[in-house]
Amino acid sequence: MTKSTARQFESLKIWESFKDRLPWYFAVSTNHMPAKYLIAKCIPSNLDRLSSANEKELWNEHILLTEVFLDKWKKVRTREMPDLSKAVAGGHHPSLLDLSVELANRMLTHCNFCRWNCKVDRSKGTRHGTCQLESTSRVGSYFHHRGEELIFRGIGGSGTIFFTSCNMRCSFCQNGDISTDKDNGIPITPSALALMAWQLRMEGCHNVNWVGGEPTIHLHTIVEAINLLDSFTKPDTRQLKYIQSVKSDDGNYYFDSWQTNSEHAFYQGQLFNCPQLWNSNFFMSQEAMHILRNIMDVWLPDFKFGPGKCAFDISRTPWYWETVTGNLKLVHEWGEDMVIRHLIMPNHIECCTKPVLEWIAKNMPEVPVNIMDQYHPDNLCDPESSKYRERYNDISRACAPEEISLSYQYAKELGLNFEPLLYEKSAAFYEL
Repeated sequence: MTKSTARQFESLKIWESFKDRLPWYFAVSTNHMPAKYLIAKCIPSNLDRLSSANEKELWNEHILLTEVFLDKWKKVRTREMPDLSKAVAGGHHPSLLDLSVELANRMLTHCNFCRWNCKVDRSKGTRHGTCQLESTSRVGSYFHHRGEELIFRGIGGSGTIFFTSCNMRCSFCQNGDISTDKDNGIPITPSALALMAWQLRMEGCHNVNWVGGEPTIHLHTIVEAINLLDSFTKPDTRQLKYIQSVKSDDGNYYFDSWQTNSEHAFYQGQLFNCPQLWNSNFFMSQEAMHILRNIMDVWLPDFKFGPGKCAFDISRTPWYWETVTGNLKLVHEWGEDMVIRHLIMPNHIECCTKPVLEWIAKNMPEVPVNIMDQYHPDNLCDPESSKYRERYNDISRACAPEEISLSYQYAKELGLNFEPLLYEKSAAFYEL
């Protein structure tokens, strides 16, 4: 990203509506503030050897250091701590980020990353939980995503990394090739995953966008990769060739652009600065949420279903409403930057769209909402597919214009902050 391109992103008209709603993400993505993981790396643990501590001791330390993090984060935002580079360069180890890596790997041995709480030891690979995964993560593809919300894709794209498998079973999933096939893509180490994120940011992406499938079930690999982000000066040629086998952009894009764009990727000219975006179904455990709190700069949760049986009938997912609303409340209480997505589905306006929008209006009306109209029948809902199941007949078509219009009008009546995200759509068509 050249200087002129960086200025273009910062001066996009859409920021008139979102700069005050997403102030931290805006500041980090434009390199005026350091990403949270850089702050977490500044905070030393009182435990000398993390591997020697039991999990309860690790969590107690994490609780204590989170308070330290919040205080330091506040000082960074108010510029009471203007020179973060010296603190990071001091190299206190283990850090809060090291502690988060250790905790995620401990959790893997009795996996409680998500609400299923399978308690399977994924580190041994002899038993599988709902996600069907062992300890090794796999990535189906990574690239500059030009189809995300404008605030995320900007000028250089959103740096999406698509993981395989999922902890939900959405019958309509448009990414069914990776969410239902745990062996899709390539196996990835934390170091190779960090290189993917590093490459995307160096090429000019405004963020690294952890998505899937579902990123939650890969928590251990992601957190460790983030801890390695500042370890690259020049990528290993063999490792770069390996990961680029699943890069959906032009393979030469990196070599053509990274030196030009690299100045955009550093905070205070020294620290590699990569905004972290958590793009998730939010069917996560409280423990996973607390680990991510000190690392994620902006949250992009899906809020799909209402409080009835739809989540179970369509996605085979119990405890959906209470889990997702609980996690949404937690992020809101923390005062974090967040954009909520809701996908309008045919025949599910009364049971899902209206209750979801009502809940947001009651609990967090100021949070930006992307009410998405692009549903199309896919996977088990596509009548043209051999995988089609008749029981999903009610969602085997696209939404009617009347359904979309009704959803937008209802959101407007509720006073939700959604219209700016229709920036590129024909809002006039729906007479908003």
